[in-house]
Amino acid sequence: MRVLGVDPGLTRCGIGVVEGVAGRPLRMLGVGVVRTPADTAIAERLVLVERGIEEWLDTHRPEYVAVERVFSQHNVRTVMGTAQASAVAMLCAARRGLPVALHTPSEVKAAVTGSGRADKAQVGAMVTRLLRLDAPPKPADAADALALAICHIWRAPATNRLQQAVAAHRTTSRTTKGRIT
Repeated sequence: MRVLGVDPGLTRCGIGVVEGVAGRPLRMLGVGVVRTPADTAIAERLVLVERGIEEWLDTHRPEYVAVERVFSQHNVRTVMGTAQASAVAMLCAARRGLPVALHTPSEVKAAVTGSGRADKAQVGAMVTRLLRLDAPPKPADAADALALAICHIWRAPATNRLQQAVAAHRTTSRTTKGRIT
């Protein structure tokens, strides 16, 4: 499975591509940051984010896109930029027919470090260890993008089994309700 992880941001949008399957060693295919100038109009910055994500999609051809779910912050301006960058990532993936998964920051931290309250340094250290890198990716947005991809690779099989079980249950329930006893 090849996953493009996106840590959305308007100034720095972390991007990382990881390949592998749950239970096996993972391989980093690329990591970076799409940057936009803070003094540029928001609409233009979103176009720059889109171009950057499209370039990563063209280069790495992922099968899935994992995006950090935007959560409420005290700074409304920051959360708006994050939400806008997140929407751009989802749009780019949807345009190509790629499945998009949203993971919360605590979900990602728990998957990668074992604690949903881990700090950025702990996430970076675990990403470095899990991907057998020489040093943690910089800036932290890049490491977070890789952590998102790792989280999705590890969680996807369980999530798919749960979705299949729910779908089977619904089908069985509909068939049972339609029978005359």
